Formats: sequence, C-alpha cells, structure tokens
Amino acid sequence: MEENEPQAQEQQMNEHEPQLYLKSHRSGREVLIAVCDCDLMGKKFVEGHLHVEILPDFFGEEKVTVQDVEQALGGATMANLVGELAVGQAIRLGYVARENVLIIKGVPCAQMVLM
Repeated sequence: MEENEPQAQEQQMNEHEPQLYLKSHRSGREVLIAVCDCDLMGKKFVEGHLHVEILPDFFGEEKVTVQDVEQALGGATMANLVGELAVGQAIRLGYVARENVLIIKGVPCAQMVLM
C-alpha cells in the first residue's frame, strides 16, 4: 500500500486544482477559445435580453487548469469566457478589462477579440 500512497496524494492534489472546461475552435487564422467554470456546464442564464447557455458542444468536455487557460489565451484571437474563475483569470492576465464584464444572473461573462 505504501507504494501507491504518493500516487494517491498526487491525485488528491490534482483534484483540488481549479478546473475549467476549454475548447478551441479554429477557422483559418482565427482561434476562438471557449472557457467556463466546471460548475456552470449545462446551465442557462437569462436576464432581460442577455442570455448564455453553457453547452459541451461549444465549451467542450475537457477539464483543464488555469495554467492551461493561460496558455490557450496566449494563442487565441478570440475568447468567450463564462464564470468567476474563467473571467477572473482573463482579467488577471490582462486580456479582459473588469469594466467590460457582463453579469448575467450573477455570472460573469466576457469576450476577448484581438484586433
């Protein structure tokens, strides 16, 4: 059992890392990434004329870390971000200005386009 303890500890540490869903969409030179907090998957938020639905077709089914999101943002020409963690990471990295974040039913949403 002692041989497996380091693996079990490593797995436990990985489970506690912030997790997001990330999917890349490519069209010619354009790279759009869609990132959302894991707890938002499958949910829909509507407030007035604003709405966002978090579906695996667009946001993917691959869980990633904030470090993976940082790397993906570095190669993206556009991004759709939904959730505290996803939007917060984009703000910390300077891709999104806090004043440009929309809040839909309490959920931060942001888009980034490089021009």
